[in-house]
Amino acid sequence: MTPSLEVRRLAYAYPDGTQALFGVDFAIGRGERVALLGPNGAGKTTLVMHLNGILTAGHGTVTVAGLPVEKGSLKEIRRRVGLVFQDPDDQLFMPTVREDVAFGPANLGIGGEELQHRVKDALERVGMLEAIDRPPHHLSFGQRRRVAVATVLAMEPEILVLDEPSSNLDPASRRELAEILRGLDVTVLMVTHDLPYALELCDRALILSGGVIAADGPTREVLADAELLAAHRLELPYGFALP
Repeated sequence: MTPSLEVRRLAYAYPDGTQALFGVDFAIGRGERVALLGPNGAGKTTLVMHLNGILTAGHGTVTVAGLPVEKGSLKEIRRRVGLVFQDPDDQLFMPTVREDVAFGPANLGIGGEELQHRVKDALERVGMLEAIDRPPHHLSFGQRRRVAVATVLAMEPEILVLDEPSSNLDPASRRELAEILRGLDVTVLMVTHDLPYALELCDRALILSGGVIAADGPTREVLADAELLAAHRLELPYGFALP
């Protein structure tokens, strides 16, 4: 089966000459949930920006469900790769939740009953249907993050890419989001510094460090390797014990 995401020999240098990626290789199968871990400056953001064509590869390839990420395919790639930003206010800009969730599919030319079905289904999947006609800025931070996830789900993506999904959430909102993400039938790549959250939600973990994949394996095994974590400036919370 064609992977949801395949990255091969991906290298990238910024215009000022800073080399951010040195040859990244990995693939994510359909339905997998994978955590992307790494210290600040490891190249995580640069990698994510290649997944939907915000940046284009200096060398190497990125394919989403077999479709290469390149200029001619960007509209379809951006439908298939659902990016959920760390700050939901970067994603929510319409007067109501309904209009925010409808925005992406409507731009694809979807309308009428199909559009309304997508909006309601996406909001139902994140437990926010009752807020459909509320202004996003009247919602709590955790509720806005769930609506941001819904805006992406309404596009029916191949892969959901979450940037620090647990950041700034209170414990109850963190748990509620985890329950929602566990219930989604979509491939997930979760970029996070929250190692316990990665363990809770993802069976597999990648460590990106120094612009290369430094580790790839079952999340529990990766987090149990204290030397590996220390070498890449990753730490479990004080007192946290692996189950």
